[in-house]
Amino acid sequence: MVEIDPADNTAPPAGGKRFAPLWEPPPAPTRGRPARVNRTQIVDAAVAIADERGLDAVSMRSVARALGVGTMTLYSHVPSRDHLIDAMIDRAYADFALPDPDLPWRTALETYARGYFSLLRSHSWLLTVNTWRMPLAPHVFDADEAAFRILVDTGLTANQVVETIGIVRQAVSGFARAAAAEIADERDQGTDYEAYWSAQTDFWENTFDPARYPTMTRLWTMGAFDDAATPFDLRIGALLDTIELLIERAGGSGTAVPSFDECVRMSGPDPAGCADVDTADA
Repeated sequence: MVEIDPADNTAPPAGGKRFAPLWEPPPAPTRGRPARVNRTQIVDAAVAIADERGLDAVSMRSVARALGVGTMTLYSHVPSRDHLIDAMIDRAYADFALPDPDLPWRTALETYARGYFSLLRSHSWLLTVNTWRMPLAPHVFDADEAAFRILVDTGLTANQVVETIGIVRQAVSGFARAAAAEIADERDQGTDYEAYWSAQTDFWENTFDPARYPTMTRLWTMGAFDDAATPFDLRIGALLDTIELLIERAGGSGTAVPSFDECVRMSGPDPAGCADVDTADA
């Protein structure tokens, strides 16, 4: 049973105050006895718990226990469980191996996808995080910037860039979720992926009816399932092919996304003003 501290459920501060410590962690106290733990140790301990037992196992009390300190010791560094989870996500995203900006878009996008898959495999608890409410955190922003940069100058519209990256992320998270489920089944059932399917020979020989499933039979005859992705593979070649066709069809005919310099020149230092730039001559 997960232990929950009442203070863990404290509503986070409104506005940017919730995320400010992710960008500029508060300085360590200069008075009194030296702190027994610091913010980095607290976040790392919480990530370790989540990696081993899932996000539900993380509470201020469980982290304090792992560090061998009292629960109240944590609150001088992390005000609540919500703040702690924000910091955990940002810490996990620091492990995201991002593509080189100079790579061709297709190579870069595949590198990004594989990096994301590796991230979700290493920190599978990220699959339980609401991706529509990700913390406004530097390493999360670094990953977003790297992803959008891959496609922003390919001729796709701004909306297509954002939507396409979203589709890639959803595809990758689906593979990662399948891998996590397979690991759980292997642990609970004591049978790995290969052994499970090898044990199903009797079904294919005596139960499966090819006439009822002619399409599957045709594909099987051609060996299509021999090379199909397993839960531990990331096969996104077909998706990349589709994106390539989308880019070719765009052919630069869409509304170009203005450069950063154009945004600054036309709208001042606030990049959000990019929407006001007239791109008719871009």
